[in-house]
Amino acid sequence: MPRLPEGLRIYAVGDIHGREDLFAELMDKIEADKAARPHPNCGLILLGDLIDRGPSSSTVIERAIRLRRNWPVFHWLIGNHEEVFIKALSGDLAALKLFCRIGGEETILSYGIDHATYSRMTYEELLVTLERAVPSVHRDFLAAGEEMVLLGDYGFVHAGLRPGVPIDSQKPSDLRWIREPFLSADSDFGRFIVHGHTITQTVDERANRLGIDTGAYASGILTAVVIENDERRYLTT
Repeated sequence: MPRLPEGLRIYAVGDIHGREDLFAELMDKIEADKAARPHPNCGLILLGDLIDRGPSSSTVIERAIRLRRNWPVFHWLIGNHEEVFIKALSGDLAALKLFCRIGGEETILSYGIDHATYSRMTYEELLVTLERAVPSVHRDFLAAGEEMVLLGDYGFVHAGLRPGVPIDSQKPSDLRWIREPFLSADSDFGRFIVHGHTITQTVDERANRLGIDTGAYASGILTAVVIENDERRYLTT
């Protein structure tokens, strides 16, 4: 079994997709777990796709910012949805159009832009309005996202890895977007990979990887894996 470094417990949270209600519920369960099983060194990893599809992306980011301040070990990974959001916020009109097609409308509305205004704006007008609506602290948080976290025998990514490519040579596009051939690969990636991005009804545990995107925005089930030494267990909403 893969192991974390001695003296570290990690809580890794799957794709939240704007479901602040589930995020709050899961964090309560994580805090209760920490209280019931005290540990001196606990870390939190958010596996990306905090935004889009669900109704409360801006408040999900607010909670993540607060958590970053309060957890001594904290990482969040840029998902494919954050990648497109970041590009849109930089003034990329094509990225904004893609963003609106993949669930970004809900994110835009969560920043105080009402639906009637959203519906009547051109993309050019929407780009300017969105740039003004997203506060700088959120932009700073988005800019601080990571591609991958390596801890002991574990690797944490948003989507997966390209089989046959060394772990230190992986492309960000694969780390954020890949499905196949990653999902069907039975090769050793050099780490045991924990990821989100691909929805499954329950956790998808294989010999070389673990998928914990349980489709929270639609299913109401947000999942975290708790890893300590060579043990894994799960918390869900």
